[in-house]
Amino acid sequence: ILVISYGMCINLVEVSWKSKIKLAFPDPNDYSAFMGNFSSAMGSVTLVMMLIGRSVFQKFGWKTAALVTPTMIGLTGLMFFLLNIFGKTFEPVAALLGTTPLMLAVLVGAAQNILSKSSKYSLFDPCKEMAYIPLDQESKTKGKAAIDVVGNPLGKSGGAMVQQILIFAVGSLAAATPYLAAILGMVVFFWYRAANSLGTQFEEAMQPE
Repeated sequence: ILVISYGMCINLVEVSWKSKIKLAFPDPNDYSAFMGNFSSAMGSVTLVMMLIGRSVFQKFGWKTAALVTPTMIGLTGLMFFLLNIFGKTFEPVAALLGTTPLMLAVLVGAAQNILSKSSKYSLFDPCKEMAYIPLDQESKTKGKAAIDVVGNPLGKSGGAMVQQILIFAVGSLAAATPYLAAILGMVVFFWYRAANSLGTQFEEAMQPE
């Protein structure tokens, strides 16, 4: 559930975000410059998160580390969708910041992408690998195979399929935004519950007998 949820959430937000980038930067050179800055920021934040990640595991344990990624994706993803849905409402805030609601949505989407992926590399992936520790060898092999063969592709393709169905039903990606926000919230809710439950089981299994 955790792996499928991550794939779906990233896909649901990223496609909408990239469509906003193209609107904000119609010139290919400006688009390339923005994506270059985005990649640099991604590398820097990921490096910092990798350094912090070890401390999170040591001080707070597996469960807290596993809940960071869905929390990041849920908060920043819903904020991005709110900026898209209620763009006019945020015009005064954008004006105070010297920008437009569209550019604000692009920047929030960039922050969402950076924080989500950096927390995945520094916390989510180690959590996923650590979850196999209490299992016997056969269960580890079958579990890893199931996640690699089914979990990862299902999450990504599931997110894409949801968007295609919604676009077909309502006519455009922009019109589908409120539904995507609702689906994102629902997926994050179930992801959070699954991570919380697995965290309890993992910590019990790791307790010395």
